[in-house]
Amino acid sequence: MTTSATSSSPSSAAPAADAVLMLEVAELVVSSLNLETAAADIGPDDALYGDGLGLDSIDILEIALVVSKRYGLQLRADHEDNTLIFQSLRSLSDHIALQRTK
Repeated sequence: MTTSATSSSPSSAAPAADAVLMLEVAELVVSSLNLETAAADIGPDDALYGDGLGLDSIDILEIALVVSKRYGLQLRADHEDNTLIFQSLRSLSDHIALQRTK
């Protein structure tokens, strides 16, 4: 009997991030990138990369570094789920809620 492997996407079996965590992550994004956007103005499902906030790959690397330090988790540039993790504030916050050690 064969079984299929389950995906470890940021949303599978992850506790949903609450509004407090999402605002905290939005504030980290704004402060680490010196954005002129207010953290509270970033919608949970707004795209982070490209359209939406208009972030580029260098911005995403900076966010990954700040998030890794703040929450004690490792975000690698070669992680297969990076597109899903950094899709939106909600997806990033959900990933943090699942993986954080701090």
